[in-house]
Formats: sequence, C-alpha cells, structure tokens
Amino acid sequence: MFRQGVRPDDYTFPCVLNVCAHNMEVQKGMEIHGVLFKTGIDFNVFVGNALMLFYGNCGNLRDARRVFDEMVERDVVSWNTLIGVSSINGFHTAGLELFSAMNLMAGFKPNVVTVVTVLPACAEIGDEVMAMQVHCYVVKVGLNCHVTIGNALIDVYGKCRNMEATKQAFDEMVCRSEVSWNSIISSLSFMWSNEDALNMFRHMIDSGMKPGCVAISSMLPVVVELKFFKLGKEIHAFCLRMHIQTDVFVANSLIDMYAKSGSSIQASNVFHHMGERNVVSWNTMVANFAQNRLEFAAMELTRQMQAHGEIPNAVTFANVLPACARIGYLCPGKQIHAKTICMGFSSDLFVSNALTDMYVKCGSLDLARAVFDISLRDEVSYNILILGYSQTSVAAESLSLFSEMARNGMKHDIVSLMGVISACASLTATKQGTMIHGLLVRKHFHSHLFVANSLLDFYTKCGRIDLAHRIFDRIPKKDAASWNTMILGYGLLGQLDIAINLFEAMKVDGVHYDSVSYIAILSACSHGGLLEKGRKYFADMQAQNIEPMHMHYTCMVDLLARAGLLEEATELVKSLPIIPDANIWGALLGACRIYGNIELARWASDHLFKLKPQHSGYYLLLANMYAEAGEWDESNKIRRLMKTRSAKKNPGCSWLRIDNEVHAFVSGERIKKLDPGLWIAESN
Repeated sequence: MFRQGVRPDDYTFPCVLNVCAHNMEVQKGMEIHGVLFKTGIDFNVFVGNALMLFYGNCGNLRDARRVFDEMVERDVVSWNTLIGVSSINGFHTAGLELFSAMNLMAGFKPNVVTVVTVLPACAEIGDEVMAMQVHCYVVKVGLNCHVTIGNALIDVYGKCRNMEATKQAFDEMVCRSEVSWNSIISSLSFMWSNEDALNMFRHMIDSGMKPGCVAISSMLPVVVELKFFKLGKEIHAFCLRMHIQTDVFVANSLIDMYAKSGSSIQASNVFHHMGERNVVSWNTMVANFAQNRLEFAAMELTRQMQAHGEIPNAVTFANVLPACARIGYLCPGKQIHAKTICMGFSSDLFVSNALTDMYVKCGSLDLARAVFDISLRDEVSYNILILGYSQTSVAAESLSLFSEMARNGMKHDIVSLMGVISACASLTATKQGTMIHGLLVRKHFHSHLFVANSLLDFYTKCGRIDLAHRIFDRIPKKDAASWNTMILGYGLLGQLDIAINLFEAMKVDGVHYDSVSYIAILSACSHGGLLEKGRKYFADMQAQNIEPMHMHYTCMVDLLARAGLLEEATELVKSLPIIPDANIWGALLGACRIYGNIELARWASDHLFKLKPQHSGYYLLLANMYAEAGEWDESNKIRRLMKTRSAKKNPGCSWLRIDNEVHAFVSGERIKKLDPGLWIAESN
C-alpha cells in the first residue's frame, strides 16, 4: 500500500494492529505505533482503541494504560477495551476500579459490552457486592433483557456460591440460549448442588433444547458425584446418537465417568475411539488404570503418551506415582522422580506429596523425608510422613512431626491424629496417647469409626484392655477391625474365653469374618493350647472360601507343635500350597526347643538361616539346644557361623520417661534421647 503511494487512513491502522495482536507481532505493532505518532493519527479515538487492544492482548498493560491516558478523546469502547484487557491479564481489581471511574467520573454510561466484561472480573475475584451493584444497574437501565447479560449474571453468582441469586437470575431471563442452560448447570455443579444440576439438565431436555458438548461434559461429573452410573451410560448413548462422543471434552468426561465406576474396559474403549486427544485425555486414562488396580498399565500408558509426542505434566506424575506406590515399584518411582526434576515439576505440591507417599509405601523413609524437607508442605505432606513413621522403629518421628505441624499453624485432622495414635501404640507412650485421646474428644473426632479403632489398638498394645473394652462398647456400629482388635488383645493377654466369646458375638452382630478375624482367633487358640477349637476355626475359614495366608498357617503350625504334634506340624509345612516364610519356620523351631527335637530343629534352622541370615535369635536357639543335649561341638559351630555372618544379638535396652522425654539406656550408658512429648496446647 505504501509502495503504491496510497496513504493509510485511520481505518487502515486498526485493521493492521488487530493482525499484529492476533499473531503476537509485538515489534511490528510498536513500529506501526511509531508511524502513527509521526503522522499524528494516534490521537484518533478509533486508532487509540486499537492500540490499547494491541498492547493489552500482547500482555503489555502498562503501555495500554499509557495510550488510554494520552487519548484526547475517548468513547465507551475506550473504557470497555481497557477494562477488558485489564481482566484478560489478571488485573481484575483494576478492571473494576476502571468501571467505577467510568460510571462516576467520566460521565459515560456502561453498555451491554461493559457489563459482560465487568461481571466475569467479579466472578474471578469473588466480589459479590460489586456484582450485585452491576446487577442493580442492569435492572435500572433496562439491560436485563439481554441474554448475554443474564448468562454472565448466572456465572458470577454461581462462582460466588450464591445459589438463590443464581437460580433467580436464571428464572428471570426473558429468553434463554444453550449457553444459559450450560451456565446454570455448571454453576449448580460448582456449588455441589448435584441433584439440582441433574434436574436442570432434565428441564433443559424437556424445554426442547438439545444438550451440546458443553452441557454433556458438565453433566457427567455430576453423574459421577451422585454415583448414577446407569444414567451416565444413557448419556453416553445420547452422545452416540448425536455423534458428539468423539469431542475431546465429552470423551474425557466419559473416560473419567467409566473409570470412577470401575469400568476400566469401557473407559479404554472411549479412549481408543477418540479422534483427537489432549494431555487431559492421557492423564484421565492414566488415572483410570491407577484407580482400578491396573498399575502396570498406568505406567506403560505414561510411556506411550511420550512416544505419541504428548508431554507429561504435573497431573500425569501425580496420577502415575500412586500406581508405583501401591505395588512397591521403587525403581520406576525413582525414574519418575528424576523426570519430574528434569521437567521442573518436582516443586509442585501435588507431585512432591505423591513422591513422598511413593517412597513411604516402598519402605524408603529416608528418601521420603529428603523430598519432604526440600518441598512445599501442607497438611497432606505432614500426614503422609506421620503415618509412614508411625509403625516403624522411629515412630517418635511421628510425634515430632505432629508437634511441628501445630507450630507451623496447620490444623490436625483425622488422618494426622490416627497416625500419631498409632505411633503412641508402637512406642507404648501411654501418657502421650491419653493426651491425644483427650484432644480427639475435644474435637469430637473420637466417635469416628477409624479413630475409635486406632484408640482400641493403642490401649490394647499398652496393656489397658479395660479402657479398650470401654471404647469398644461405645462404638455404635462396629466393623471387622473393631472386633479383630479386641479378639487379638484378649488372646495375647491369655483371656481366651473372652476372646472366643467375642469371636462368636461378632457373627451374631452381623459382622462378617475376614482373614484377620481368623488370624486373631487362631492366634488365641495357639497361645491357649486349644487344639480342637483351632482346628475347627481353621476348617470354618476354608469352608467360607477365605484363602489361608502365611499368618494362618503360622498359627496352625504353632498350635500343632505346641501340642506336641510335631510330626503333624511337619507334614503341614511340607504340604503347604505356598512357600513357608520365616514365621512358619520360626513357629516350628520354637516348638522343637520345647520338646528337644534337635533333628527337626536343624531342618527348620537351615531354612531360617537362608531366609534371615542375620537374625541372631535363630542361631542362639539352635546353639542352646545343642548345648542342652551335650553336643558342644555343634553348639560352638553354630555360634561361629553366627559370628561369620555378622549376626549380632541386639543389646538389652531400658527406657525411662523424664519430663515428657524418653531416655534410652544400654549397659549403664545413655545412648539417645527421644522426644515424643506432645504439647497439646499447640494443637488447640
């Protein structure tokens, strides 16, 4: 145009500036601004508006505001443009201030564009007061008949969680579009009013409006929350009839719906029939496999995702790491950790929590703590480690983290309180545990079933079965864990009649036995030498199609061997459908010690030395048996074997609590000081 000698006018430059803004040609746009400045056309209101829009769309709000301030003449479009670009760039408060200035000082009356620009800014920052003022203005000047304004009002009241105003704005609309229905459905689901959202969806269909992709993708999460999975399948059928099932947003919602209903195959079918996929599609499928116990498939899909050119994000890693955690896959978990560091996602809170949880569940508490120490933390971060440490030899760390959590201003929830109670049980820290119990009562958490079960376990392990039974009696609806804990507790204390009576009462109460129930009762029978009852319960368990595990066989071997039926115990070990573990061989070895059967003890010890070559107790037990039989050469040989394998007997240790601190002593020397003291005042 320049080369042809044609002079651009004030209509040419706005068109060119819009093209520069659309293509993010910042340098070229600034050159055009320079030309405008030289020619004096930049004072034209149309050109000034175009310059503001160019700078605003390119993210340069400062220069957009400078153009606005230097404009000699402004119109409503000028104000609307600056309000709009302020909101687009995240400066919602500045946009609202401009709206107030426009209305009060400049003398310009906001129009439909102004209103639909300002209301989303109110929605983003949750300024319901300003939204209501705008609404009043709309009604006053008669703009409430516009569909776009009605849609914006529904959206802003929904995001401000004002359900009554949301419904009123919808009901008062003179006419409605598909966007109107989509807005009310989305707003109701955002406010967790899922049944209202579902009813509105039905009204939409009854009114003759056919739901589109937006309505369907908004409704499917509602169906999931309500667990109306049959309705979800009907919606899928509707999508097939309307040929919208391959829409990326609809397909992603369908995958999520099927995954959460446990229908992994149907979710996979939707995924494989998608014409277009985005990162959300892949992430939803990874989550589908991880949630439905298809951990290896989740990890493989993450690899396929990258092979197809899709770049994993923080959500991908947060979905796949729990799969590694669930199956104890430490090596792939470390590889994913390295990937998160390379891609810069390791600092993401959800990713760091997933990494911490993965290391805890893979038994690598040191690595879990290393991730925790260098990451952002929230209540979930602390809860993961509190639970992780609670049943280990360093359970005192749980108490320390619990206290640190309160010092950092974080609120303890049911998970953290259960974790610290479990730690107190591991440490038999009676005083600290009872203090936590008091805190649970003050927070009204003590009646929660999981918390009550944790308290049962704590008092049982601390030898206060009387207090445990008192809590047990107050649980309104007991589950199998409640009964199992009490049966185990009474069995360990030798009060076998009570343990058996509880086992029988459990069935009367309508609670089904599980594998742990039979471990508890078989353990009680083993400790009490109740051979026939043990055999009966073992047979009952098999009759109920509960597959015996290592602990069940350990109890039976111990029961038979303690009763002197060593041959029968040996035959049971030989005929096991599973490979015997150290507990089974240890039960047999212990009985051989009682009855002095050295040959059988030697056989059991050979297996134990292979399974646990550094466990000193097995060597000492066999060596003492040889010594008692006068076979000193064999006894010395076993002791030499123990020494060559560096199997050392752990020294005896005494614990003494002084002023809420636990001190450990060995051979008259203090070796360390633990600090399980809990300042409950910090938790209040």
